[in-house]
Amino acid sequence: MVHVIVTVLAAAWVAFSAYAILTRAAWVVQPLAAYGVPSSWWPWLGAAKAAGAAGLLVGLFVPVIGTLAGIGLVLYFVGAVITVLRARSYATVAYPLLYLVPVVAALMLRSAA
Repeated sequence: MVHVIVTVLAAAWVAFSAYAILTRAAWVVQPLAAYGVPSSWWPWLGAAKAAGAAGLLVGLFVPVIGTLAGIGLVLYFVGAVITVLRARSYATVAYPLLYLVPVVAALMLRSAA
């Protein structure tokens, strides 16, 4: 049961992140621009997050989909951490970690279930 709760919360959190980038919330896109991420990538990044969030939820019924979605999101957010570090924005590295940790927790709980 804990796995289900963590997975649903992780999916909701990632979906919120997708919504924020797709609607070009200033608090999301201003740092992206500062990190050097081209604005032409933003819709694709938002779509990747949305697909990952949906995949986590589908994974509650089709575990292999959830595992693959989780792995994809881990790669996404590790890439985000690397992007922030390359931009030398050390004060904001916590933000992608706030999304990475729940996804990793969902994956770990999935493998333990």
